[in-house]
Amino acid sequence: MSGKNILFLVLLLFIPVSLAAEFLKWGELTVFITAALAILPLAAWMGTATEEIAVVVGPTLGGLLNATFGNATELIIALIALKAGLVNVVKASITGSIIGNLLLVMGLSMLLGGLRYKEQTFQPIVARVNAASMNLAVIAILLPTAMNVTSVGISQQTVENFSLAVAIVLIVVYALTLLFSMKTHAYLYEVGLVESEEIHTKPNVLLWTGVLLVCTLLVALESEMLVDSLEVATSQLGLTALFTGVILVPIVGNAAEHATAVTVAMKDKMDLSVSVAVGSSMQIALFVAPVLVIAGRIFGQPMDLDFKPFELVAVAVSVLIANSISSDGKSNWLEGTLLLAAYTVLGFAFYFHPVIDGMG
Repeated sequence: MSGKNILFLVLLLFIPVSLAAEFLKWGELTVFITAALAILPLAAWMGTATEEIAVVVGPTLGGLLNATFGNATELIIALIALKAGLVNVVKASITGSIIGNLLLVMGLSMLLGGLRYKEQTFQPIVARVNAASMNLAVIAILLPTAMNVTSVGISQQTVENFSLAVAIVLIVVYALTLLFSMKTHAYLYEVGLVESEEIHTKPNVLLWTGVLLVCTLLVALESEMLVDSLEVATSQLGLTALFTGVILVPIVGNAAEHATAVTVAMKDKMDLSVSVAVGSSMQIALFVAPVLVIAGRIFGQPMDLDFKPFELVAVAVSVLIANSISSDGKSNWLEGTLLLAAYTVLGFAFYFHPVIDGMG
């Protein structure tokens, strides 16, 4: 058993600890920390269960399953936060997920993979397609913000309606990217499939479906405790909810996926590593964010794509540097370091950024 799996098994102990902290009133900070630690292994098991089921059901259905559950943990956390009215925290987590995957995950993968192998390669065509999709994501959050800033007296309802229209377009584009990657141009993405076939042998579908269901329910439970304690806990830690939403929440939701991307990069599978990192960012931008806009309508919690200018700058900068570094289909340790440096600078910027209204 690998060190990563042993760590996730140990972290499962925080599930009963977090429940005890909640029901025995050990304090908001204790609940927040233990719930966050409990979510890490649950997210890992969800990812493992999805991969195991995908091997049995075949590449097309398996790819769809992976696409659906790829960011399930983060979507659950965001939905619960949205229902609780923490709209700005939800927007911050979207921002954080995009920059985290493009800079932190890809940066770590390129750095650690580059220290073992002088130069690593991946499909430049896939990189260009991903770059175009991420450029669309930047446009999608730029226009509602630009419309709000440049139009005097525009109503909130107009911004929400425009965001809903954009969300529908993004979901359609996401569906088309799935068609592209799983059907019409599946040969470009065969590396990830081969990797899965090498690792797995005839899993028990019923068992792993049960694991996926149980983990999803537990993630929902832990996420509710995490969200309920978030505001008090972050103030006790001396952090703004903006920093928590952009940095901490995405790391909690995506830790298992981050570990996978770095691990395969160190095995010289940079194709798969980049696919995980950039694919996760694309899913957040083209699927999770639009779903949250629609869910906001259902919950009665208005959610739009009008992001704060500072968050918009962070996303645009991240997409720009990630696209420029990955465009040639090659990577080395220095490029990984540059991505990590960009993430660190943005992290400091969000840490020192003053409290935004509604995000204290």
